[in-house]
Amino acid sequence: MNDAVGRPRFSPQWLELREPADAAARSSELLDPLRERLAAAPAPECFGGTGGLAIRDLGCGTGSMGRWLAARLPGPQHWVLQDHDPALLARAGSRMPSTAADGRPVTTDADCGGLAGLTAAALAGTSLVTASALLDVLTRDELETLVAACTGAGCPALLALSVTGRVELSPVDPLDAELSAAFNAHQRRTAAGRRLLGPDAVVAAIEAFTRRGARVVTRPSPWRLGGPERVLTEQWLRGWVAAAREQRPELATKADGYLGRRLQACAAGELAVTVHHADLLALPGPARGRDTGFA
Repeated sequence: MNDAVGRPRFSPQWLELREPADAAARSSELLDPLRERLAAAPAPECFGGTGGLAIRDLGCGTGSMGRWLAARLPGPQHWVLQDHDPALLARAGSRMPSTAADGRPVTTDADCGGLAGLTAAALAGTSLVTASALLDVLTRDELETLVAACTGAGCPALLALSVTGRVELSPVDPLDAELSAAFNAHQRRTAAGRRLLGPDAVVAAIEAFTRRGARVVTRPSPWRLGGPERVLTEQWLRGWVAAAREQRPELATKADGYLGRRLQACAAGELAVTVHHADLLALPGPARGRDTGFA
C-alpha cells in the first residue's frame, strides 16, 4: 500500500513478522570495517568529546535495524529514528535496546519525516546513517539526495537488505521466471509520479557513492525461507504473487493456480525460497575502489 505521495506503507504486523528473517540475513561481515571507521572518527559534539556514536536510522519502521545494530556496536549511542509514519516511530522508540554491546547507554529521539530535508548540514556530527529495506523503495533523485548528504558530511552509511531481483524457489515451477519478471517490473513501477529503483537500487547506490569518492563494500544478505518460517513464507508468497498480478493482470488465472500450488507445498514443508538481498557499506573519503561481493 502507498501513501498519498506514492511512498510505500508497511503494516507493523508485516515488519514484525519479517524481523527474525531480516536479523538472520544481515551481513555481519560489514561490521568489522564499520567498527574500525567509527573508532577512528572524532566523537560527536552530543557526547562532549567523551566518545560515543550519533546514529540516524532512515525509514526505521518498527526499529528492527536499531535492535539488531545497537547491541553490536560499543560505546554510548544516541539514535535518531526517522520515518514518515508516526505510528511506526512510536513503536520503534518504545522497543529500542537501552544498552550497547559494552553495556553503555543507548538513547533515542524521533524525527517524523522523509528524505527531503536530508543534507550534509543536517548530518553534521552524525557518526553513521543506517537503513534497512529502504533503497529499493527510493527514486533515483531520493537516492542521490541520500548519497550527497552522507558523502558531503563524511558520514558512513550502512544500508541493509535491498532486493536484487533474484528469487529462487524449490521445487522449480514453470511459472517462476514469468512471475519473477512481473514482480521486478512492479518494483520499478511509477506511483504518484515517483519511479522506484526496485532491484536496480544497489547498483545505482554503488555508482552514486563511488562517483563521490566513497569506498563501497557490499555483501549478500539473502532471506532463506521455508520450514520453520512457514507463516512468513506464506505471507511473502501471497504478496509476491499479488504484485506480479497487479503488474500484469493477464496473468491472474495462471497466478491463482500457481499460488495455490505453492501454498500447498509450503503447508506440507516442501517449499524452500531464497530471496536475494544485498547489504552495502559506504565509507566516504578518498576513493579506494569498491569491493562488491553480492550475487
